[in-house]
Amino acid sequence: MQIIETEHLILRPFREGDAADLFAYLRTPTAPCFLSLKLADLAEAEIEVRKRALDEGRVAICLKQNGQVIGDLFGGTGEDEKDETASIGWNLNPQFSGQGYAFEAARALLDHLFRVKGFRRVYAYVEDHNKPSQRLCEKLGMRREGVFIEFVSFTNDDEGNPIYENTMQYAILRSEWMSGATAIRHPLGMTGVAGTETSSYGV
Repeated sequence: MQIIETEHLILRPFREGDAADLFAYLRTPTAPCFLSLKLADLAEAEIEVRKRALDEGRVAICLKQNGQVIGDLFGGTGEDEKDETASIGWNLNPQFSGQGYAFEAARALLDHLFRVKGFRRVYAYVEDHNKPSQRLCEKLGMRREGVFIEFVSFTNDDEGNPIYENTMQYAILRSEWMSGATAIRHPLGMTGVAGTETSSYGV
């Protein structure tokens, strides 16, 4: 993953020194889809950072002003290469939500996936209760293509039975993105999506 610079952010691979910032938002994940990534302590965060540093599909979202990691993007590694299709997802530290950072970062990655990597189609999965991420997808110009009922489970009830989530799929084509009839019309640095659960997961 090449380094991408936007108005307020730098998108780059994870590297040594990112553990404390990663631990800050994965010690208590706010979205059910990230509960499996919960980190117990800083030592565990350091191990996770080393793994992510080797993963081309994991991108750190950093504030340009001080280099702090405030979240991450993932996807676009060519998991469906024959179809030129990739998934995308994001996880932002709730402390930095509502400031436009998730939109700015996701838009830059989408542009990279279409213009540089040459993907034909990019999609994202979002839980049906996650309204902030649904609005983010729509601001990016993605369309809601469907709802998968009881699609996946991230948690169990008190008796150990899986609790299944309804999941929405959003997607956008390269032709749509390149036409300019998408989120490119929104200026960088715009006010972001309200709420703290700005997250989406890729499969």
